[in-house]
Amino acid sequence: MDEKISDALRRDMTDKQIDIDLTVRILENYNAGRYDHVKPVEVESIPKIDGATIVDRSRIGMSAPRKAVNSRLDELGIDPSAVLPPGSGETVTFGERELERIGIALLPLLSYGILNGGSATSYADRTKNRGFNSSLFGLLEPHFDRMAALCVGRAKGITPAFIQPDGTPGPSFIELKMRALLVQALQHRKMFPKSDISLTPGLPIFQMTSNSNNAEIARTYDEYRKSPMLEPLIAATGFDPTRALTGIQPLLAAFTHSSQGRPKRVFDQANGRKDSALPLPGGHGQNFAVLRTIYNDLRRAGKRYVYIGNVDNLGFTPDPAALAYLALSGRQAAFDFAFRTPVDVKGGILVKDRNGGLTCADIGPAISTEEMLRAEAAGSGILFNCATGLFDLDYLVRRLDDIIENLPMRFSDQDKDAGRYSQAEQVTWEIIGMLDDFVVFGVDKWRRFLAAKLLMETLMTSGVRLDDPSYPTSENPSQDIRGTARLLHEGLTRQLSTVYGMEQTPGKWIPLGVERIETT
Repeated sequence: MDEKISDALRRDMTDKQIDIDLTVRILENYNAGRYDHVKPVEVESIPKIDGATIVDRSRIGMSAPRKAVNSRLDELGIDPSAVLPPGSGETVTFGERELERIGIALLPLLSYGILNGGSATSYADRTKNRGFNSSLFGLLEPHFDRMAALCVGRAKGITPAFIQPDGTPGPSFIELKMRALLVQALQHRKMFPKSDISLTPGLPIFQMTSNSNNAEIARTYDEYRKSPMLEPLIAATGFDPTRALTGIQPLLAAFTHSSQGRPKRVFDQANGRKDSALPLPGGHGQNFAVLRTIYNDLRRAGKRYVYIGNVDNLGFTPDPAALAYLALSGRQAAFDFAFRTPVDVKGGILVKDRNGGLTCADIGPAISTEEMLRAEAAGSGILFNCATGLFDLDYLVRRLDDIIENLPMRFSDQDKDAGRYSQAEQVTWEIIGMLDDFVVFGVDKWRRFLAAKLLMETLMTSGVRLDDPSYPTSENPSQDIRGTARLLHEGLTRQLSTVYGMEQTPGKWIPLGVERIETT
């Protein structure tokens, strides 16, 4: 197959930093039929919260034998007397507050990871944003234009995560996440000053970047080290979240459209130019291969759990109660899913397949939008993937080879300005279908899923012109853009004033001083 790539196309692929060997290997596997077993998810039903595998996060709690809990905490290096509720019975019961205390004690055993390979160009694309809701776009267009100018061509994680009340850009997605980790580190130190765990709470950060944005991200992290958002906290804790462990995701070439049949070839007419390849990411599911060495190194260093999630979700910070639940239950992983809203149009939903198992069906590659909307219209509450996963690291490192080999590779046809082609992707969250002992947390979207797939979502979450009479609204909650925006904005306000350690002044959110964070 490799010999069918012309010298001119090979040079073009090299110039565009496409991984030719990986592209060819995927192409050969496809043409040999090795992905033929990967079928669209056949949906049996839309599952509901059951209190066992699917747990309402707002009612989180558990009971367990005291001896088993003591043994588990001892194994993790946590003094049971420092975290367990008082009592001497054979069974110990935990509510949310008790689980949060245990989770904060466990933070040194956790590392926080971000999937950081995306560009903000598509996020700020005018056509896509107008297509979300043309009336809303018309109302917010001047604000869109100002923000889009700060985003196009940049790594999405280092673009502004919200707009300040005075209209100026706020801190970036990544800078806020780094601050949240430092705030939690202070909280751990205050609550457990005698902790003998030498590891750093939540750190080191690890990330998957791409060839196209890794250098830009690294330069920006150097700048963050001296920013008012982070520098005082770094000085107070001695912890530096800007020194991230990094795996660089390779770029793949696009392949020929399915209408051209098999064998597929490398798509070589990008934007109508001869011998022109189209570089594309291979999906966040590649993190298991790209970060394989990092996962193993973290476990050898003493880490027991890892969080991974998308960079563009302001609700994605470590959840101590969920961490404690996972640790005490001994399950393999935990995932956040929130009930779908009008802005949730790209991503995956939780489904029960024909075999009775739960899996994440990505809208488009794995399940059609029409099928999802039919289920929703029939009264099924759609649990939408928040793209956050909490993994037991012992389990993950044991299964890495199997996950890398068997995580589904999906091909989707595209018809865009660059031409008609197909794209190969692995979706991280389809790992749910490969697990046999996990928990799904049904979460409050406004706490855990402040995502920004489109710039219009960021404007909504920021509350821009929210009280304007012409803001689109509806009596149908599933179509009420204004109602959704109000809840998103309330969620942002709550996150900034709590997990991000900030306060609102006239016109701006500013970082609290270290002393105030420690006593908050």
